[in-house]
Amino acid sequence: MRGPLAAYQRSGLQRLVRRSGVLARLSPTLATMDAVAPELGRRTRLPERVAARGTRRAVVGMLTGCVQREFFPEVNAATARLLALEGCDVVIPAAQGCCGALSVHNGRAAEARGFARALVDAFSDADVDRVVVNSAGCGSSMKEYAEPLADDPAYAERAAAFAGRVRDVTEVLVELGPVAERHPLDLSVAYHDACHLAHAQGVRAQPRQLLGDIPGLELREIREAAVCCGSAGVWNLLNPEPAAELADRKAGNVTATGADLLVTANPGCLLQIGSALRRAGTPLAIAHTVQVLDASLRGRPASSLAARSR
Repeated sequence: MRGPLAAYQRSGLQRLVRRSGVLARLSPTLATMDAVAPELGRRTRLPERVAARGTRRAVVGMLTGCVQREFFPEVNAATARLLALEGCDVVIPAAQGCCGALSVHNGRAAEARGFARALVDAFSDADVDRVVVNSAGCGSSMKEYAEPLADDPAYAERAAAFAGRVRDVTEVLVELGPVAERHPLDLSVAYHDACHLAHAQGVRAQPRQLLGDIPGLELREIREAAVCCGSAGVWNLLNPEPAAELADRKAGNVTATGADLLVTANPGCLLQIGSALRRAGTPLAIAHTVQVLDASLRGRPASSLAARSR
């Protein structure tokens, strides 16, 4: 969808359509797709291996994903840099494809199993300690690969072993412990718990610990932190009206923190909350957790994260 979406944005047609409100009258689902669509930037391709800086402490595989790869390539680039700065060789198999999470959300079980098999194959020869994921929805599905492939004699054991190596990027960073210097970021951050990270994977403390270790950064909690933003895989497309209500509720709670930056760990959440903030007329800079950590480790200024809301 990158080509048509880029043309739609560059032609000025998107601005015209949004002002007209015609999509909301035609189809709430189409209106939601348009509202959450990110502004496309330059596509970034990562090498198949990024060498550790300094002493190598681990060898990790990295999922590039689908939405993350095509709509948020800067998040993948920041993830690879961050892991390398913390002493990881990062293996990025070129043959990897979709993890199947969105197929699971859509009830397309056979399709999801096919994606799972292909991803297990893609990482089978990588010889990595961990498979690192920076998208909460992807990580949640990948950690459960043993279940859908339990009756597949060719993949049951391999899928279970693969799932046992899957970790969210923040889990890996906390397990390893910091070695790279943290430079100050004079910034207040509201951290949103992506449901697939907090509820499905139980990863809540690690992102907060990593953000809290950055000098000068003030971490602010969001009221009703455990409440979904309304993205929920493809739920916001299938149920746009209640999803928008949840997003508006979340956006109001984010705005109430008075933070400079909204941070979360899932592309769907970034798109959904960013759309709600724009709708409320309170656009706020948004970023993935790894982008904040990457900026600190590289000594980038806080202003580098204060881009406009997507």
